[in-house]
Amino acid sequence: MKTILPLFKKSPPQKILLITLRYLGDTLLTTPLLNALRAAYPDAQIDVLLYDNTKAMLAGNPAVSNLIAVSAKPRRAEYIQLLKRIFRQYDLAITTQTSDKVAAYAMLAAPVRIGFVPPKPQTGWFKRYIFSRFLETESEKTHTVLELLQLCQLLPILPAYDLTPPRVEDGSFSVSDVVDSARYAVLHVMPQWRYKQWTREGWIAVAHYLHVQGVQVILSGGPVAAEVDYLNALLADMPEGTVNLAGRLSLAQLAQVISGAQVFVGVDTGTTHLAAATQVPTVALFGPTDPVKWTPWPAQYQKSQSPFVTHGSQQVNNVYLIQGQKDCVPCYLEGCLRNRQSHSECLDTMNSQQVIDVISSILKKNAERGE
Repeated sequence: MKTILPLFKKSPPQKILLITLRYLGDTLLTTPLLNALRAAYPDAQIDVLLYDNTKAMLAGNPAVSNLIAVSAKPRRAEYIQLLKRIFRQYDLAITTQTSDKVAAYAMLAAPVRIGFVPPKPQTGWFKRYIFSRFLETESEKTHTVLELLQLCQLLPILPAYDLTPPRVEDGSFSVSDVVDSARYAVLHVMPQWRYKQWTREGWIAVAHYLHVQGVQVILSGGPVAAEVDYLNALLADMPEGTVNLAGRLSLAQLAQVISGAQVFVGVDTGTTHLAAATQVPTVALFGPTDPVKWTPWPAQYQKSQSPFVTHGSQQVNNVYLIQGQKDCVPCYLEGCLRNRQSHSECLDTMNSQQVIDVISSILKKNAERGE
C-alpha cells in the first residue's frame, strides 16, 4: 500500500471546515467522518457548512464546534455574508461531494483542501487543481459512509465507523410527553419522493398486527403539509391509540422517541437512517435503490466493506433490509416511470406478511431479552 505523508507536518490544523450541502440522510452519514476528525484533532475547531434545512441532523453533535447554515438557493446578500464568514478562516477545508459550488467554497475557505472529484478528468477537470489531495467518486460501488471515510486516507487519520444521531441537550423533552405506552413501534410511512413509497394497505396491516401484539403504533413524519395530511387521513384506518407525530418534534426529539421503540419500520429515507443510528431494530423497505450504497448503516458495524449486498432481503446487526422481489430490483432508477413522483412496482407488490414476519422475529427477540 502506498504511504501517504501527513498534510500538516509541523502542527495539526486548528480550524477545519467540512462542507456537505446534501439531504438530511446524507448529513447523518457524514457523522463517522466528523467523529474521525474529532478523534484525530481533539483541540481543533471543526465547523460544518450545510443547508439550513439539514442542520437539525447535527444538533448536539459533540464532534462539531459550529454549524454554518445556508439556504439551498441563497440570495446575493446571503452569499456575501457567507463568504465573509468563511474566507480564509480555516486551515483545512473538506468537501463531501463533487459540485462546483462546494469546490469554490473550499477554495475560498482554506489553503489546504481535500475532497472528491468526478471520475472522468474531462468532467470538472479544474477541481483537480483546486484540491491539495483528492479522490475520485466511486458511484454505486461503495456504501456512502465508507466512501466518505476514504477521505481519512488523504490526511491520513484513522476512520471511525459509528453514526451519531442528533441529541436533545437540555433535558427538556421526555418520550412520555408524546407516547402513552412503554411498548411502542415507530412507523415512517412517507418518503420524500413517491417512487420510494410502500402501499397504504401494507402499513395498515403492519399497524394492526402490532396492535394485536400489545404494541402502540407511533407515526413519524415531517412538517410538510402533504405529509401531515396523508398521515392524518391514514389514522382513520389505524388501530385505536395510534399517535401521529408528524411535524410535532425536532429531529433530536424524534431520535429520542425512536431509540426507545420495540421496532422501527420505514421506507428508504433519512429517518430510517436516523433510526438505525439510534441502535433500535430497524426494518428498512427498499425498492429501486441499491442496498450496497444506501442501506441504513448498522449499529456497531466496524468493517471497511459495505454491510449489505445488492440483491435480497438481509440482516446486519440491528438493520433488517426487506427488498422488493421483482427481477429488475434494484434498477437504480426513479420509479417505473423514471421520475420521482412515479410508483415503483417492486414496492407496490411487497407482501405485508413478509414485513410482519420480520417484525414478529424482532418482538420475539425483545421478549427473550425482557424488553
